[in-house]
Amino acid sequence: MQKFGFVFPGQGSQKLGLLSDLAREFEIIEQTFTEASAVIQQDLWEIAQHDGDNTLDQTHITQPVLLTASIAIWRLWQQQQGPQPAILAGHSLGEYSALVCAGVLKFKDAVSIVHQRGLFMQSAVPTGNGKMAAIVGLENYQIDEICDEAEEHQVVSAATFNSPGQTVIAGDADAVERAMVLCREAGAKRALPLNVSVPSHCDLMKPAAAKLQQELSGVEFKPATIPVVQNVNAQISSDTEQIKANLIKQLYTPIQWVNSIKLFYKTGISSLVECGPGKVLCGLSKRIEPEIRCFGSDDAQSLESTMAEMSA
Repeated sequence: MQKFGFVFPGQGSQKLGLLSDLAREFEIIEQTFTEASAVIQQDLWEIAQHDGDNTLDQTHITQPVLLTASIAIWRLWQQQQGPQPAILAGHSLGEYSALVCAGVLKFKDAVSIVHQRGLFMQSAVPTGNGKMAAIVGLENYQIDEICDEAEEHQVVSAATFNSPGQTVIAGDADAVERAMVLCREAGAKRALPLNVSVPSHCDLMKPAAAKLQQELSGVEFKPATIPVVQNVNAQISSDTEQIKANLIKQLYTPIQWVNSIKLFYKTGISSLVECGPGKVLCGLSKRIEPEIRCFGSDDAQSLESTMAEMSA
């Protein structure tokens, strides 16, 4: 059997009708959403399927919906007696999904935490004051230099290192705008604003991190049963207090996704399963380590073929 890893998507992977195909065949999908809905007193399945009030893209709803979708697929994988991954990682919010699957966090605790995390993030920066943008075609050092130049007593910095040549920046809206202009002048192929309400993974999130630290102080963290690569340093920590500290720091420091997938490759991982809606992370992994194959899991056909591949 091959050595493979699971990766869990973050914000941006939500879509109306997610996991509806799996839910028609497997009760555990809706059951998992019912469990999560009870924690935050919101019908997350109804929102994910119909979104009558346009709440799916609100950060404090998006986060528990995506976490729950990933855990529902993970539970179905276990129920179907799929082979076990050797290593886990999640992109930003997805790190919480990885930690639940590794037994570090209880699912109900994680649902509550990411709901609050979303509220903390939204309250840290007034709507319209922050911005994120994707920069394509520049080296990391160029982006760092441009952000330094564009700051002008505001905040703008690299927020996620998604793949070679694709980095997201975040900060005050005006500073991000200045950086986008400078990036284009420096030869960036693209400098595109992202449709997000919160400038994640930059210094503007420090107030949210302080609240998250308080939130996490009373939550039990257990040792991981499967290694989890964390976002802030692309390393595996076995110390539960360190894992907790890294989650807090993750809110205001860049996501080291490139280095995380490179670590997977170094440990002998030949395949990845994206455990959640969509295939955003599969697209990134192809650009980071083209030799790693990546498989989806968010509909019945994908799940069946992926499980067969991982069992071979």
